[in-house]
Amino acid sequence: MLNSVTDAFAETLRSRLPQAAFKDDTARYAETPRGGKPGEIGLVVAPGSTEEVAETIRAAAEARVPVIPYGGGTGLVTGQVMPDGPAPLVLSLERMTKIRATYPAENVLVAEAGAILVDVQAAAEAADRLFPLSLGAEGSARMGGLLGTNAGGVNVLRYGNARELCLGLEAVLPDGSIWHGLKRLRKDNTGYDLRNLLIGAEGTLGVITAAALRLFPRPAETGTAVMVVRDPDAALDLLALAGDVAGSGINAFELISGMGPTFLSETIPEVRLPFPEPPDWMVLIDLGLDAGRDPAETLETLFVEAHERELVSDGLIAQSEQQRAEFWRMREAIPEANKLIGAISSHDISLPISRIPEFIRTAPGVLAKLGDYRINCFGHLGDGNLHYNVYPPKGQSRDERIAEKGRVQRAVHDLVDSFDGSISAEHGIGRLKAEDLQRYGDPAKLAAMRAIKDALDPLGIMNPGAVLPLPG
Repeated sequence: MLNSVTDAFAETLRSRLPQAAFKDDTARYAETPRGGKPGEIGLVVAPGSTEEVAETIRAAAEARVPVIPYGGGTGLVTGQVMPDGPAPLVLSLERMTKIRATYPAENVLVAEAGAILVDVQAAAEAADRLFPLSLGAEGSARMGGLLGTNAGGVNVLRYGNARELCLGLEAVLPDGSIWHGLKRLRKDNTGYDLRNLLIGAEGTLGVITAAALRLFPRPAETGTAVMVVRDPDAALDLLALAGDVAGSGINAFELISGMGPTFLSETIPEVRLPFPEPPDWMVLIDLGLDAGRDPAETLETLFVEAHERELVSDGLIAQSEQQRAEFWRMREAIPEANKLIGAISSHDISLPISRIPEFIRTAPGVLAKLGDYRINCFGHLGDGNLHYNVYPPKGQSRDERIAEKGRVQRAVHDLVDSFDGSISAEHGIGRLKAEDLQRYGDPAKLAAMRAIKDALDPLGIMNPGAVLPLPG
């Protein structure tokens, strides 16, 4: 049985950690970006070193106190808060922010888990390299949380998820032992891969304290365009054509429905939109090319060929870095507008890429059986990840329809499952989707996951209830 943080446990920690590790202002650690029930908090500590993390975990194991690893607090599936159960110890990595080393010749950077993503990007740029992980919360998301959730973002099409960007890890395991796996090797065929086990485990198997990250040469030339497409089928054909024209130079290929710009006009009108009237569907294409290749010329060639095939009807190619930033600001502001409108239910899903148009055609009819809704469908078409969010009709608020959330979510997830998709593409499982994972997950996989959890964390102290529901 797990225990709440007690005064005696707090005193034990104070005898083992320096005073700087203890946080007095704890309210923010109980909140999540999407609101909801706040988490319980018994104590918040922010160790300053891997050894201090290990001391913290050892003490928690001795007292059987649950531990919630905390990165930047940007997670969207309540993996970083524990709303029910004994008051836990929140272990924040915010003081472990060092860039320990950069190896430009190896294309490797070693960062501590509390390093903020933009600072890792900046350190890579200072070495004339690129760390390509990029997402809307990059100004506050920390590397430990990004790896713990196997974060995606806009560049997955070219560079992969966080998992593909990590060569080695240093981590503290649930018994307080330190795993020194911070290797910079591309090849290390020495048995079970603990790195990939911890990445995506959302802090349920240990605490990531540092990572060896893959860097890449910076593209010599970059370019961005927004193109109006006939429908998602045309967008998919355009993606294939873009691969023929630009080769491996496609950084991102984002599908945007007309509801996204419409929501922006209603809530954040200062965001500049590329077209006076939002088209039903458009794509944002971002290229990174080698020296000697002109991105604008490549994008123009793509548009001309796509127009001849009646895939696109209009388009804009960024003529400056400012216009390129405006295109991306539109895309990145859509989640902000979504939050202001207020979704009944939000879904981070992935599908076989070739079946995405069929899903987009089918889903509205499924939801129409439940009621009248607005749908904002957008996301990373190039890697099959859609953000499929359902809203009340204009004139009604989220609160008026929130009772329908469970039915809406079940309908969407059932449809995703029937398409052989996933109910979580890039946000993780957390506590929000733990029951969904039990419903849709493969039984053999779930049994193996439970066995791994029980073997590495027999006391069940590490982020209990996240990913896997509590036993019983």
